[in-house]
Amino acid sequence: MGAPSNAKVKGAIERLLNGGLRNLWYPISPSWAVSKKPIGITRLSEKIVVWRGADGQVHALEDRCPHRGARLSLGWNLGDRLACRYHGVEVGGDGRVKDVPAVDNCPMVGTSAVKSYTCREIRGAVFAYFGDDLHPEPVEMDPPRELADEEEYGTMLCTAIWRCNYRYAIDNVMDPMHGAYLHASSHSMAEGDKQAKMRISKTDTGLVFEKIGQSGVNFDWVEFGNTGCHWLRLDIPYRKAAGPGGPFGILGCITPIDERTCQVYFWRNRRVSGWQRDVWRFMYKNRLEGLHWVVLEQDRLVLETMAADARRHEYLYQHDTGLARVRRILEEEAKAQIEALAAAGQGAPGIPRAVTKHLKETQQ
Repeated sequence: MGAPSNAKVKGAIERLLNGGLRNLWYPISPSWAVSKKPIGITRLSEKIVVWRGADGQVHALEDRCPHRGARLSLGWNLGDRLACRYHGVEVGGDGRVKDVPAVDNCPMVGTSAVKSYTCREIRGAVFAYFGDDLHPEPVEMDPPRELADEEEYGTMLCTAIWRCNYRYAIDNVMDPMHGAYLHASSHSMAEGDKQAKMRISKTDTGLVFEKIGQSGVNFDWVEFGNTGCHWLRLDIPYRKAAGPGGPFGILGCITPIDERTCQVYFWRNRRVSGWQRDVWRFMYKNRLEGLHWVVLEQDRLVLETMAADARRHEYLYQHDTGLARVRRILEEEAKAQIEALAAAGQGAPGIPRAVTKHLKETQQ
């Protein structure tokens, strides 16, 4: 058999992208969903068990007992470890076997047996690091200012599962023009021109895509950034009668569950503190949250009813240059990850080793 074709290499990049890039932090659960009871979730097509230890800290492991493969999420929380329900094997939050109570002096004890995930809690969400074989230790994550500065910014997290590939959810946010059409009946996006000229501006962490000559009227600009996690930032109009704090911001992260499903995380935020933050939160919860869920449902319906291969049949035009640029950024990240693994003789998630072998040979 000959070397894999360029089409196969491009296909490998697509497979890695569709499953989720590595060497990044992703939100994997809202904090409220993680308690002392172990729960099983899937993120980036990986089965994970998540629980809180006796100290309240979040732990995450590959959801597999090293003994016979039973789900650890079915087991018992012993604080800093889980006990498998099948035979009682105890696995710590670091992935090492702590005890095998059914056997004295079991050689399994002390071994690093299952994958562990480093976790951080930020503004109501649990983030976990997903590295490849070359980058098992977490990269530095610098959260966007809306998440990092708890004194200056008030935030409220909304999250939902959408049955579409996460890349389509990113495309949706990178498309400011759809606000004037899909969300035309929204209380906050009913104004503004339905035609626009657009421009891209580079930033230190990514790019801004914006309408020329219109700002603060509709969904007029969006920013993509990478600071150890991929995030999206935008503002939408917000009437003064809806409370204090100036512009209403949205900070979003999109996490792949598998190739057909994703979880969206949107932090609604305003630059407000003290009693004014309390007023804003009260008014949002009582008067505006339901309206904003209508907007998200409009997005979800469009994306979930698109064909899984819709990207193959697109005819993009000028308003799509922002999402096209972000697509290229992600493709370049995927290609670089596959090439680095190939050079080290390693495989990438979901990528045939023949492809990484071919890439290694072409680099020599």
